[in-house]
Amino acid sequence: MSSLVTAQHAEELSTGARQLGVALTTTQHEQLLGYLALLIKWNKAYNLTAVRNPDEMVSRHLLDSLSVMPFIENGRWLDVGSGGGMPGIPLAILFPESHVTCLDSNGKKTRFLTQVKLELKLDNLNVIHSRVEEYQPELAFNGIVSRAFSSMENFTNWTRHLGDSETRWLAMKGVHPADELVALPSDFRLDSEHALTVPGCQGQRHLLILRRTA
Repeated sequence: MSSLVTAQHAEELSTGARQLGVALTTTQHEQLLGYLALLIKWNKAYNLTAVRNPDEMVSRHLLDSLSVMPFIENGRWLDVGSGGGMPGIPLAILFPESHVTCLDSNGKKTRFLTQVKLELKLDNLNVIHSRVEEYQPELAFNGIVSRAFSSMENFTNWTRHLGDSETRWLAMKGVHPADELVALPSDFRLDSEHALTVPGCQGQRHLLILRRTA
């Protein structure tokens, strides 16, 4: 374990994952802590996240990402505006059979994500440096997820071309975004919504799952 990651971080991750109903293998636990160590190390120079205190990163980044894993199944996934890799990196770690793409327009952030891919040997991870509107993959994604990326109107409009009628759009939000739902494009509908409790996190967390109707 890296010197940047403490036994307390490891215990907090184990306990929090259990409370979320997410079963981690020993390898996955180690990979998540390895990711945390890289995040702490690179954040000093690259400003990957506004959370500066490593002691807050387990709950606010790792466990927050893990909280949506029960709503995810194997397939082709896109994390839009991935930033420091949440929830795309944890998704790639927990679903090794899935193909996960992390996309961000910030070159510093995609360099960090590429380093994570190499160091954690995440062969199922693809890192794309691009604006989402300009990204043209060969196949539609089964799922598209965003965390604190933009309004749901922008999220759906900018990623519409990346999915189809089978795709699920997962928007990770804090306070329930009732006003944003009103502004959803007419070809999207709310499939389900879930209030999430993230161990160690204050404040509300919500997951909204959308589908395209057209």
